Amino acid sequence: MIALRQVGFAYAPGAPPVLDSIDLAIGAGELVCAIGPNGAGKTTLLRLIGGLVAPTRGEIRVLGCDPAREPRRRMARRLSYTPQSYRLAFPYRVSEVVLMGRYAHQGASPFGLERDADLAAAAEAMERCDVLEQAGRRFDELSGGEQRRVLLAQAFCQGAELLLLDEPTASLDPAHALALFAALAAERDRRGATALIVTHDLNLAARTADRVVLLGGGRIAADGPPVDVLRSPATAEAFAVPMHVGTLPGSGAPFAVPG
Repeated sequence: MIALRQVGFAYAPGAPPVLDSIDLAIGAGELVCAIGPNGAGKTTLLRLIGGLVAPTRGEIRVLGCDPAREPRRRMARRLSYTPQSYRLAFPYRVSEVVLMGRYAHQGASPFGLERDADLAAAAEAMERCDVLEQAGRRFDELSGGEQRRVLLAQAFCQGAELLLLDEPTASLDPAHALALFAALAAERDRRGATALIVTHDLNLAARTADRVVLLGGGRIAADGPPVDVLRSPATAEAFAVPMHVGTLPGSGAPFAVPG
């Protein structure tokens, strides 16, 4: 599904690399969280995998192809990318923003108009992300948390087999943050979708991810089961703070807190 071999990236010739010697493999159906301190290269990693930038060196294969060279519309049928921030030039309604996820699938529709299947996919995605009641509202009038849920609905509406999400729980209240990760797990369980999520929410990563990948100093410092990675000395070193990992009484769900 995703394979990076000795990948490096710098934003300008001669500049210090943001990422260096990255080897990473993610299989179909995995839910993987990428964690690390600010500036560790997590967003750059997503952009490389999504084909938005090309590596300075090394090789990337996503869904069997080079994502930086593959036609964007073809990639969009199989891969969705949700950035940290999202700005629209026009006052689109929520339903219209969600339907943008169907763009890559509308080639068979006259003039690119939505088909019944597109409208049904949008309605289902909005319901799953708890934004169906906001379908007629302007996107730019929503709170930050509501906008994040609309963007997740857009990704689900796209129906891609690979989801790349950059800080999807930013601005979300705890209930909706839990619901978001539950929805991603449901996508994995229901149709075998793969997800790579950049997050600073270590508790949700510990509770939900199949694997955690720790970035530190532009390299992969640890990669493995969530609790093992969070307990590792590499995590304490990367965040410059000791990490306490335990389990909640009753549920036994893992948690991680600094200190």
